[in-house]
Amino acid sequence: MTEPPEASAEAAQPTPGERTGSAGAPGSDALTSPADFTSPTSPTSPTSPTSPTGSRSVTGRATAAGVIVSALLILAIVLGSRLLENFDSALLPYAVATVFLAFGVAYRYTVWVSAPGARRLFKQGWRSFFSVANFRKAPTALPRMIATYLGFQKFLGARSHARWAAHQLIFWGCVLAALITFPLTWGWFTFTSGSGSGPGYEMRIWGFKIIGFDSLDFLGWLMFHGLDIAAVLVIPGASYFLWRRMKDRGAITGQRFAYDLVPLIALIVISVTGLLLTFSSLFLHGGGYEFLAVLHMVSVVFTLIYIPFGKFFHIVQRPAAVGMQLFKYTARQDEEVFACRRCEEPIDTGPYVENLRGTMRDLGLDFDEWAEYCPRCKRVLRGSAYLSQVKKGYK
Repeated sequence: MTEPPEASAEAAQPTPGERTGSAGAPGSDALTSPADFTSPTSPTSPTSPTSPTGSRSVTGRATAAGVIVSALLILAIVLGSRLLENFDSALLPYAVATVFLAFGVAYRYTVWVSAPGARRLFKQGWRSFFSVANFRKAPTALPRMIATYLGFQKFLGARSHARWAAHQLIFWGCVLAALITFPLTWGWFTFTSGSGSGPGYEMRIWGFKIIGFDSLDFLGWLMFHGLDIAAVLVIPGASYFLWRRMKDRGAITGQRFAYDLVPLIALIVISVTGLLLTFSSLFLHGGGYEFLAVLHMVSVVFTLIYIPFGKFFHIVQRPAAVGMQLFKYTARQDEEVFACRRCEEPIDTGPYVENLRGTMRDLGLDFDEWAEYCPRCKRVLRGSAYLSQVKKGYK
Protein backbone atom coordinates (compact mmCIF):
# COMPACT_ATOMS: atom_id res chain seq x y z
CA MET A 1 0.00 0.00 0.00
CA THR A 2 1.24 3.49 -0.72
CA GLU A 3 0.06 6.74 0.71
CA PRO A 4 -2.92 8.04 -1.34
CA PRO A 5 -2.45 11.38 -3.10
CA GLU A 6 -5.64 12.78 -1.55
CA ALA A 7 -4.54 11.97 1.97
CA SER A 8 -1.07 13.31 1.33
CA ALA A 9 -2.41 16.58 0.01
CA GLU A 10 -4.81 17.01 2.89
CA ALA A 11 -2.13 16.30 5.47
CA ALA A 12 0.42 18.54 3.69
CA GLN A 13 3.17 16.18 4.76
CA PRO A 14 6.68 15.73 3.30
CA THR A 15 7.57 12.78 1.11
CA PRO A 16 7.70 9.37 2.86
CA GLY A 17 11.46 9.09 2.64
CA GLU A 18 12.06 12.24 4.69
CA ARG A 19 12.46 11.93 8.45
CA THR A 20 10.73 14.62 10.46
CA GLY A 21 9.91 14.65 14.11
CA SER A 22 9.31 16.91 17.05
CA ALA A 23 9.86 16.52 20.73
CA GLY A 24 6.93 16.10 23.02
CA ALA A 25 5.59 14.08 25.91
CA PRO A 26 4.91 10.41 25.25
CA GLY A 27 1.34 9.87 24.14
CA SER A 28 -1.12 7.19 25.09
CA ASP A 29 -1.03 5.55 21.65
CA ALA A 30 1.51 2.76 21.60
CA LEU A 31 3.64 2.10 18.56
CA THR A 32 2.17 -0.76 16.64
CA SER A 33 4.09 -3.86 15.73
CA PRO A 34 5.40 -4.72 12.25
CA ALA A 35 2.36 -6.95 11.83
CA ASP A 36 0.28 -3.81 11.29
CA PHE A 37 2.20 -3.09 8.11
CA THR A 38 1.79 -6.48 6.44
CA SER A 39 1.63 -6.29 2.65
CA PRO A 40 0.49 -9.17 0.45
CA THR A 41 3.06 -8.20 -2.15
CA SER A 42 6.04 -7.60 0.13
CA PRO A 43 9.09 -9.60 -0.98
CA THR A 44 10.79 -12.18 1.15
CA SER A 45 14.53 -11.92 1.51
CA PRO A 46 16.43 -15.09 0.51
CA THR A 47 18.13 -15.08 3.89
CA SER A 48 15.06 -14.20 5.97
CA PRO A 49 13.87 -16.66 8.64
CA THR A 50 10.87 -17.53 6.46
CA SER A 51 12.97 -18.72 3.53
CA PRO A 52 14.07 -22.40 3.35
CA THR A 53 17.75 -21.51 3.67
CA GLY A 54 17.11 -19.18 6.58
CA SER A 55 14.88 -21.73 8.32
CA ARG A 56 17.53 -24.45 8.09
CA SER A 57 20.18 -22.08 9.40
CA VAL A 58 18.05 -20.97 12.35
CA THR A 59 17.06 -24.56 13.15
CA GLY A 60 20.71 -25.62 13.14
CA ARG A 61 21.77 -22.80 15.45
CA ALA A 62 18.83 -23.42 17.77
CA THR A 63 19.57 -27.15 17.97
CA ALA A 64 23.24 -26.50 18.68
CA ALA A 65 22.32 -23.99 21.40
CA GLY A 66 19.92 -26.49 22.97
CA VAL A 67 22.52 -29.27 22.99
CA ILE A 68 25.19 -27.02 24.49
CA VAL A 69 22.94 -25.68 27.25
CA SER A 70 21.68 -29.17 28.10
CA ALA A 71 25.25 -30.51 28.26
CA LEU A 72 26.28 -27.64 30.52
CA LEU A 73 23.35 -28.32 32.83
CA ILE A 74 24.22 -32.02 33.04
CA LEU A 75 27.83 -31.08 33.85
CA ALA A 76 26.60 -28.63 36.51
CA ILE A 77 24.41 -31.35 38.04
CA VAL A 78 27.30 -33.81 38.20
CA LEU A 79 29.75 -31.30 39.67
CA GLY A 80 27.23 -29.56 41.95
CA SER A 81 26.14 -32.86 43.48
CA ARG A 82 29.77 -33.81 44.09
CA LEU A 83 29.95 -36.39 41.31
CA LEU A 84 26.36 -37.50 42.08
CA GLU A 85 27.20 -38.27 45.70
CA ASN A 86 24.40 -35.96 46.87
CA PHE A 87 22.07 -36.76 43.98
CA ASP A 88 18.79 -38.39 45.00
CA SER A 89 17.92 -41.10 42.47
CA ALA A 90 14.23 -40.80 43.42
CA LEU A 91 14.30 -37.35 41.82
CA LEU A 92 15.80 -38.57 38.55
CA PRO A 93 12.59 -37.97 36.48
CA TYR A 94 12.54 -34.34 37.64
CA ALA A 95 16.22 -33.89 36.76
CA VAL A 96 15.71 -35.39 33.30
CA ALA A 97 12.76 -33.05 32.76
CA THR A 98 14.91 -30.03 33.64
CA VAL A 99 17.46 -31.12 31.02
CA PHE A 100 14.70 -31.24 28.40
CA LEU A 101 13.53 -27.86 29.72
CA ALA A 102 17.01 -26.42 29.22
CA PHE A 103 17.13 -27.74 25.66
CA GLY A 104 13.67 -26.41 24.82
CA VAL A 105 14.29 -22.97 26.30
CA ALA A 106 17.63 -22.57 24.52
CA TYR A 107 16.14 -23.84 21.25
CA ARG A 108 13.10 -21.59 21.23
CA TYR A 109 14.98 -18.57 22.59
CA THR A 110 17.48 -18.87 19.74
CA VAL A 111 14.66 -19.09 17.21
CA TRP A 112 12.95 -16.11 18.83
CA VAL A 113 15.96 -13.80 18.77
CA SER A 114 16.71 -14.86 15.18
CA ALA A 115 13.65 -12.96 13.94
CA PRO A 116 14.61 -9.46 12.73
CA GLY A 117 12.29 -7.64 15.13
CA ALA A 118 13.28 -9.60 18.23
CA ARG A 119 16.97 -9.50 17.29
CA ARG A 120 16.98 -5.72 16.99
CA LEU A 121 15.15 -5.22 20.28
CA PHE A 122 17.38 -7.78 21.97
CA LYS A 123 20.55 -5.99 20.83
CA GLN A 124 19.20 -2.57 21.79
CA GLY A 125 18.21 -3.87 25.21
CA TRP A 126 21.66 -5.28 25.95
CA ARG A 127 23.31 -2.13 24.57
CA SER A 128 21.24 -0.02 26.95
CA PHE A 129 21.94 -2.44 29.80
CA PHE A 130 25.71 -2.08 29.47
CA SER A 131 25.72 1.62 28.53
CA VAL A 132 27.83 3.71 30.88
CA ALA A 133 26.11 6.86 29.58
CA ASN A 134 22.69 5.47 30.51
CA PHE A 135 23.93 4.57 33.98
CA ARG A 136 25.21 8.10 34.50
CA LYS A 137 21.95 9.66 33.31
CA ALA A 138 19.70 7.35 35.34
CA PRO A 139 21.65 5.20 37.83
CA THR A 140 18.51 3.90 39.53
CA ALA A 141 16.53 3.20 36.36
CA LEU A 142 17.60 -0.43 35.89
CA PRO A 143 17.01 -1.69 39.46
CA ARG A 144 13.73 0.22 39.57
CA MET A 145 12.54 -1.37 36.33
CA ILE A 146 13.60 -4.82 37.47
CA ALA A 147 11.59 -4.35 40.66
CA THR A 148 8.49 -2.71 39.15
CA TYR A 149 8.33 -4.25 35.66
CA LEU A 150 9.80 -7.70 36.25
CA GLY A 151 9.11 -8.30 39.95
CA PHE A 152 5.84 -6.54 40.76
CA GLN A 153 4.56 -6.17 37.16
CA LYS A 154 2.94 -2.82 37.81
CA PHE A 155 1.84 -2.60 34.18
CA LEU A 156 -0.76 -5.29 34.94
CA GLY A 157 -2.34 -3.09 37.61
CA ALA A 158 -3.43 -0.64 34.92
CA ARG A 159 -5.57 -3.37 33.36
CA SER A 160 -7.13 -4.82 36.49
CA HIS A 161 -6.18 -4.88 40.16
CA ALA A 162 -7.63 -8.38 40.50
CA ARG A 163 -5.57 -9.69 37.57
CA TRP A 164 -2.47 -8.05 39.03
CA ALA A 165 -3.03 -9.65 42.45
CA ALA A 166 -3.66 -13.09 40.91
CA HIS A 167 -0.59 -12.79 38.71
CA GLN A 168 1.52 -11.83 41.73
CA LEU A 169 0.33 -14.92 43.62
CA ILE A 170 1.26 -17.16 40.71
CA PHE A 171 4.56 -15.39 40.08
CA TRP A 172 5.91 -15.48 43.63
CA GLY A 173 4.56 -18.98 44.24
CA CYS A 174 6.34 -20.29 41.14
CA VAL A 175 9.54 -18.41 42.01
CA LEU A 176 9.56 -19.92 45.50
CA ALA A 177 8.85 -23.40 44.14
CA ALA A 178 11.62 -23.10 41.52
CA LEU A 179 14.18 -21.88 44.07
CA ILE A 180 13.46 -24.95 46.19
CA THR A 181 12.76 -27.64 43.60
CA PHE A 182 15.55 -27.13 41.08
CA PRO A 183 18.50 -27.15 43.53
CA LEU A 184 17.03 -30.15 45.36
CA THR A 185 16.44 -32.00 42.10
CA TRP A 186 20.00 -31.36 40.94
CA GLY A 187 21.53 -32.44 44.26
CA TRP A 188 22.83 -28.95 44.99
CA PHE A 189 20.80 -28.61 48.20
CA THR A 190 20.82 -31.32 50.82
CA PHE A 191 19.27 -31.58 54.27
CA THR A 192 21.10 -33.91 56.62
CA SER A 193 20.31 -34.86 60.18
CA GLY A 194 22.95 -33.99 62.72
CA SER A 195 21.99 -36.83 65.05
CA GLY A 196 20.71 -39.42 62.58
CA SER A 197 17.06 -39.04 63.56
CA GLY A 198 16.62 -35.30 64.13
CA PRO A 199 15.30 -32.89 65.18
CA GLY A 200 18.53 -31.05 64.35
CA TYR A 201 19.20 -30.64 60.61
CA GLU A 202 21.80 -28.97 58.45
CA MET A 203 21.22 -27.35 55.08
CA ARG A 204 24.16 -27.75 52.72
CA ILE A 205 24.80 -26.19 49.31
CA TRP A 206 27.26 -28.06 47.08
CA GLY A 207 28.29 -30.00 50.18
CA PHE A 208 29.08 -26.93 52.31
CA LYS A 209 27.08 -26.28 55.44
CA ILE A 210 25.03 -23.08 55.25
CA ILE A 211 22.76 -23.19 58.26
CA GLY A 212 21.68 -25.52 61.04
CA PHE A 213 18.11 -25.58 62.32
CA ASP A 214 15.69 -27.47 64.52
CA SER A 215 12.95 -29.15 62.51
CA LEU A 216 10.49 -28.56 65.35
CA ASP A 217 10.81 -24.76 65.49
CA PHE A 218 9.36 -22.14 63.12
CA LEU A 219 12.44 -21.99 60.86
CA GLY A 220 12.42 -25.74 60.53
CA TRP A 221 8.71 -25.69 59.66
CA LEU A 222 9.38 -23.13 56.91
CA MET A 223 12.26 -25.20 55.56
CA PHE A 224 10.18 -28.35 55.22
CA HIS A 225 6.95 -26.67 54.07
CA GLY A 226 8.28 -24.14 51.56
CA LEU A 227 6.65 -25.98 48.67
CA ASP A 228 3.34 -26.08 50.54
CA ILE A 229 3.50 -22.30 50.94
CA ALA A 230 4.19 -21.97 47.22
CA ALA A 231 1.17 -24.16 46.45
CA VAL A 232 -1.07 -22.07 48.68
CA LEU A 233 -0.01 -18.98 46.72
CA VAL A 234 -0.44 -20.54 43.27
CA ILE A 235 -3.86 -22.17 43.74
CA PRO A 236 -5.96 -18.99 44.23
CA GLY A 237 -4.08 -17.12 41.50
CA ALA A 238 -4.43 -19.89 38.92
CA SER A 239 -8.05 -20.53 39.95
CA TYR A 240 -8.92 -16.86 39.39
CA PHE A 241 -7.51 -16.89 35.86
CA LEU A 242 -9.22 -20.20 35.12
CA TRP A 243 -12.53 -18.78 36.35
CA ARG A 244 -12.00 -15.64 34.30
CA ARG A 245 -11.38 -17.67 31.15
CA MET A 246 -14.63 -19.49 31.77
CA LYS A 247 -16.69 -16.32 32.33
CA ASP A 248 -15.09 -13.37 30.54
CA ARG A 249 -16.40 -13.01 26.98
CA GLY A 250 -13.26 -11.31 25.76
CA ALA A 251 -11.09 -14.12 27.11
CA ILE A 252 -13.40 -16.85 25.80
CA THR A 253 -13.39 -15.44 22.27
CA GLY A 254 -9.67 -15.83 21.60
CA GLN A 255 -8.59 -18.55 24.01
CA ARG A 256 -7.21 -21.94 23.03
CA PHE A 257 -7.45 -24.95 25.31
CA ALA A 258 -3.87 -26.19 24.95
CA TYR A 259 -2.35 -22.72 25.06
CA ASP A 260 -4.49 -20.87 27.64
CA LEU A 261 -6.22 -23.44 29.83
CA VAL A 262 -3.73 -26.32 30.08
CA PRO A 263 -1.05 -24.17 31.84
CA LEU A 264 -3.53 -23.09 34.53
CA ILE A 265 -4.84 -26.63 35.01
CA ALA A 266 -1.26 -27.94 35.26
CA LEU A 267 -0.38 -25.39 37.95
CA ILE A 268 -3.47 -26.29 39.97
CA VAL A 269 -2.83 -30.05 39.66
CA ILE A 270 0.81 -29.65 40.74
CA SER A 271 -0.16 -27.51 43.73
CA VAL A 272 -3.09 -29.65 44.86
CA THR A 273 -1.20 -32.95 44.59
CA GLY A 274 1.74 -31.40 46.45
CA LEU A 275 -0.52 -30.37 49.32
CA LEU A 276 -2.17 -33.78 49.32
CA LEU A 277 1.25 -35.41 49.74
CA THR A 278 1.77 -33.40 52.92
CA PHE A 279 -1.79 -34.18 54.06
CA SER A 280 -1.21 -37.90 53.48
CA SER A 281 2.00 -37.85 55.51
CA LEU A 282 0.56 -35.91 58.46
CA PHE A 283 -2.99 -37.23 58.74
CA LEU A 284 -3.35 -40.44 56.74
CA HIS A 285 -0.14 -42.17 57.85
CA GLY A 286 1.01 -42.31 54.23
CA GLY A 287 -2.26 -43.60 52.78
CA GLY A 288 -2.38 -43.09 49.01
CA TYR A 289 1.06 -41.49 49.09
CA GLU A 290 2.53 -43.58 46.27
CA PHE A 291 -0.31 -42.77 43.86
CA LEU A 292 -0.18 -39.07 44.73
CA ALA A 293 3.62 -39.03 44.33
CA VAL A 294 3.38 -40.52 40.83
CA LEU A 295 0.57 -38.13 39.84
CA HIS A 296 2.53 -35.18 41.18
CA MET A 297 5.69 -36.27 39.38
CA VAL A 298 3.87 -36.72 36.06
CA SER A 299 2.24 -33.29 36.30
CA VAL A 300 5.55 -31.58 37.16
CA VAL A 301 7.49 -33.35 34.40
CA PHE A 302 4.78 -32.53 31.84
CA THR A 303 4.76 -28.86 32.86
CA LEU A 304 8.55 -28.53 32.74
CA ILE A 305 8.67 -29.99 29.23
CA TYR A 306 5.70 -27.84 28.18
CA ILE A 307 7.23 -24.52 29.30
CA PRO A 308 9.38 -23.77 26.21
CA PHE A 309 6.58 -24.52 23.74
CA GLY A 310 3.52 -22.97 25.36
CA LYS A 311 2.29 -19.87 27.11
CA PHE A 312 4.79 -20.28 29.94
CA PHE A 313 7.57 -19.26 27.56
CA HIS A 314 6.78 -15.62 28.36
CA ILE A 315 8.51 -16.29 31.70
CA VAL A 316 11.75 -16.61 29.75
CA GLN A 317 10.98 -13.70 27.42
CA ARG A 318 9.99 -11.20 30.09
CA PRO A 319 13.51 -10.36 31.39
CA ALA A 320 14.54 -9.32 27.85
CA ALA A 321 11.77 -6.72 27.90
CA VAL A 322 13.46 -4.93 30.79
CA GLY A 323 16.34 -3.92 28.51
CA MET A 324 13.88 -2.60 25.94
CA GLN A 325 12.06 -0.57 28.59
CA LEU A 326 15.42 0.88 29.65
CA PHE A 327 16.16 1.72 26.00
CA LYS A 328 12.91 3.67 25.68
CA TYR A 329 13.24 5.28 29.11
CA THR A 330 16.72 6.69 28.50
CA ALA A 331 15.60 8.05 25.12
CA ARG A 332 12.74 9.88 26.81
CA GLN A 333 15.21 11.35 29.28
CA ASP A 334 16.84 13.07 26.30
CA GLU A 335 13.38 14.16 25.04
CA GLU A 336 13.89 12.15 21.86
CA VAL A 337 10.18 11.69 21.23
CA PHE A 338 9.01 11.22 17.64
CA ALA A 339 5.85 12.98 16.52
CA CYS A 340 3.35 11.68 13.97
CA ARG A 341 3.93 13.16 10.51
CA ARG A 342 0.20 13.77 10.02
CA CYS A 343 -1.26 14.93 13.34
CA GLU A 344 2.00 15.71 15.17
CA GLU A 345 0.91 13.71 18.20
CA PRO A 346 3.84 11.96 19.95
CA ILE A 347 4.21 8.32 18.91
CA ASP A 348 7.18 6.97 20.82
CA THR A 349 10.85 7.70 21.29
CA GLY A 350 12.81 8.58 18.16
CA PRO A 351 15.31 5.70 18.56
CA TYR A 352 12.45 3.23 18.98
CA VAL A 353 10.71 4.44 15.80
CA GLU A 354 13.98 4.22 13.89
CA ASN A 355 14.51 0.74 15.31
CA LEU A 356 11.09 -0.31 13.99
CA ARG A 357 11.88 1.15 10.56
CA GLY A 358 15.10 -0.84 10.49
CA THR A 359 13.18 -4.00 11.35
CA MET A 360 10.76 -3.43 8.49
CA ARG A 361 13.66 -2.93 6.11
CA ASP A 362 15.19 -6.20 7.35
CA LEU A 363 11.91 -7.94 6.58
CA GLY A 364 11.96 -6.60 3.02
CA LEU A 365 8.90 -4.37 3.50
CA ASP A 366 8.92 -1.35 1.21
CA PHE A 367 6.81 1.00 3.29
CA ASP A 368 8.74 1.50 6.50
CA GLU A 369 7.82 5.21 6.37
CA TRP A 370 4.43 4.18 7.78
CA ALA A 371 6.15 3.73 11.12
CA GLU A 372 6.23 7.54 11.28
CA TYR A 373 2.43 7.72 11.66
CA CYS A 374 0.42 7.12 14.81
CA PRO A 375 -2.06 4.19 14.84
CA ARG A 376 -5.04 6.50 14.31
CA CYS A 377 -3.51 8.24 11.29
CA LYS A 378 -2.54 4.91 9.75
CA ARG A 379 -6.16 3.82 9.93
CA VAL A 380 -7.32 7.11 8.41
CA LEU A 381 -4.82 6.87 5.54
CA ARG A 382 -5.74 3.27 4.87
CA GLY A 383 -9.41 4.20 4.76
CA SER A 384 -8.69 7.13 2.43
CA ALA A 385 -6.67 4.90 0.13
CA TYR A 386 -9.44 2.31 0.05
CA LEU A 387 -12.07 4.97 -0.68
CA SER A 388 -10.07 6.63 -3.43
CA GLN A 389 -8.56 3.56 -5.10
CA VAL A 390 -10.99 0.67 -4.56
CA LYS A 391 -14.35 2.41 -4.19
CA LYS A 392 -13.74 5.29 -6.60
CA GLY A 393 -16.02 3.70 -9.19
CA TYR A 394 -18.93 3.48 -6.74
CA LYS A 395 -19.12 7.10 -5.60
